[in-house]
Amino acid sequence: MSLINYSSREINCKIVYYGPGLGGKTTNIQYVYDRLNPDTKGKLVTLATEMDRTLFFDFLPLELGTVKGFKTRFHLYTVPGQVYYNASRKLILRGVDGLVFVADSDECRIDANIESLYNLYDNLDEHNLDLKDIPLILQWNKRDVPGALPVEELETELNPQGFTSFEAVAVKGTGVFDTLKCVSKEVLHRLQN
Repeated sequence: MSLINYSSREINCKIVYYGPGLGGKTTNIQYVYDRLNPDTKGKLVTLATEMDRTLFFDFLPLELGTVKGFKTRFHLYTVPGQVYYNASRKLILRGVDGLVFVADSDECRIDANIESLYNLYDNLDEHNLDLKDIPLILQWNKRDVPGALPVEELETELNPQGFTSFEAVAVKGTGVFDTLKCVSKEVLHRLQN
């Protein structure tokens, strides 16, 4: 849930990147961080193991101008990709305003995508959160890998509800800002309503 500070005229929104391990969640946030003007971003905090896997989250406060006289700041988080860190995943979802599910397009990762997506739905249920109230954008990442599943198959397997989706190659930045702009716009739209 967005935090509104009336005295400082600031709205803080939380966007969580969710998905399987090594699917590109951290790569998305790192790409955004590297390309933004230093005046519009905070410090990027990454907690990783020696094997460069995010254990808890990345956090990037991002200022995107004003809405009805309030300065708007988005806080981007990732969850750990490994489902056995589920307690951390649940904690990071608390207070979420928008979601990006980053799916790995590699054919051999379809089961990991499905497991992570079901885990997302279960964790949303535990927080009594409904996707009718929280925007969810799906990102089909790693479109450049040999053996990438066709988008139609990813849509059938992972997106039967028809949420907005984008193709991406996060390491090159393809689709990264499109995804972020879409989820941010949806969050702001719901805030205004």
